[in-house]
Amino acid sequence: MNFSVIASSLGQAFEPGMLVMVLVGTVLGVIVGSLPGLTSTMGVALLVPFTFGMNPAMGLALLGAIYASSSYAGSISAILLNIPGTPSNCCTLLDGYPMTKKGQASRAIALSTIGSAIGGLISVFALLFLAPPLAILALEFGPQEYFVMALFGVAIIATLSEKNLIKGVIAGIFGLLLSIVGMHPITGEARFTFDLPELFNGLSLVTALIGLYSLPEVVSMLKEKGAAASSGKVEVSGIFSSMKELLHYKMLTLRASIIGIIIGIVPGAGQSIASFIAYDDARKSSKKPEEFGTGCPEGVIASEVSNNAVVGGSLVPAFTLGIPGNAVSAVLISGLMIHGIQPGPSLFADNSEIVYSFIFSLFIANIAFIPIGIFCAKYCVKLLQMPKEIMAALVIGLSVIGSYAVNGSMVEVWVMIAFGALGNFMKYFNLPREPLVLGLVLGTMAESELARALALVQGDIFRLTTGIMTSPICLIMIGLILYSVMHSLLKRRKAIKAAATKETLAEAV
Repeated sequence: MNFSVIASSLGQAFEPGMLVMVLVGTVLGVIVGSLPGLTSTMGVALLVPFTFGMNPAMGLALLGAIYASSSYAGSISAILLNIPGTPSNCCTLLDGYPMTKKGQASRAIALSTIGSAIGGLISVFALLFLAPPLAILALEFGPQEYFVMALFGVAIIATLSEKNLIKGVIAGIFGLLLSIVGMHPITGEARFTFDLPELFNGLSLVTALIGLYSLPEVVSMLKEKGAAASSGKVEVSGIFSSMKELLHYKMLTLRASIIGIIIGIVPGAGQSIASFIAYDDARKSSKKPEEFGTGCPEGVIASEVSNNAVVGGSLVPAFTLGIPGNAVSAVLISGLMIHGIQPGPSLFADNSEIVYSFIFSLFIANIAFIPIGIFCAKYCVKLLQMPKEIMAALVIGLSVIGSYAVNGSMVEVWVMIAFGALGNFMKYFNLPREPLVLGLVLGTMAESELARALALVQGDIFRLTTGIMTSPICLIMIGLILYSVMHSLLKRRKAIKAAATKETLAEAV
């Protein structure tokens, strides 16, 4: 590592032009992320053409700032309106919105903002100092490792469904079934697409999330009268109190950051998976796991820290190997190549100053979205003071616009409405929606990686099983799967015994 180059790059990152690009990118990223349907990938992709005439370092600073800030900003609508701005914020609303209903919108937004910044900053340090050795880890993952990792994600359904395991498993299996809509990953055979081209790539996770969570909330709003929700303010004082609270949860923050970085390094895993795994870890390690889903700050912290930690992690294989960690880093790779910079093992040697200045600009962006995010949330929170009828109309409007924006098609709007009806059905019968979302997220990945793994062994199940059982990574994840399931079952048995004991004591009295 050439420290003179790093010092020169640090100075370049603080040049006025670079700072302006970071500021513009951060503002645009907050806007893109907070609007349902406009994902980080879409925001970065739309701005790539505008960087053609720029200095490479400035163009990358703009794109990196959009990536970092949009990953955070989806939490604003998730917390205030129960609509995840991006798929990576789907876990944030589980506790963020209940905090808003308790009148703690300011606290939830501040925790989300500071937590996201900390996760992002830790991942930038990992990218700066650990990129080459961490990239080697990504090369160890083959189809069988990806398949077992998807199974590990599915095992989290047991944790998300501790209160009613049967209902949770049913919802998770239904999510897995919905994930097969679209074209088969190997043969290209169309399944349940009804000859609609919009469904060839499967059901959009963004559309599903908007429908599952926003429309049931509209129905709840219209059943009641008065203000939309508990009123609240987002003040600067909330930032400092949140810093103290995050210090209290420092180990949770560190674990969520590590989870986000590792998931980011693994190509194709993505921020949604990182959020679910970090949320599951937070719940397992919490002294009061029963509070999760009712407005627990630990849930907001774990989700937001992990999804922003993915940002730096996803750039590790992108820069050092030329392998995109996710869709956004794939777009960033195209941005590099447009400027004549070839990602790969020689990137840090051939274009070290540009790369290091980009990394430092990413560091600045993670700090910049704190005041910008708080400023935007300060005015967004005024939405909570609207009459519920007006709020319901606003949520429906955002849901339709967000769904349409996914592919520019009315088919997505109808899919969103269908998921809205499903969400209302599940809410009425007290079926958990989170396992369904997790099944939808992981189903496509599990199927495609299993198909690839089988193709490599020419359909020989014995060879596939042997490969899995002799892979250290697979064995570690199988151990984690068994631990996750057994931990959830034991906790459920203890809860049943405690309830029976309490009932016996009550009868005796």
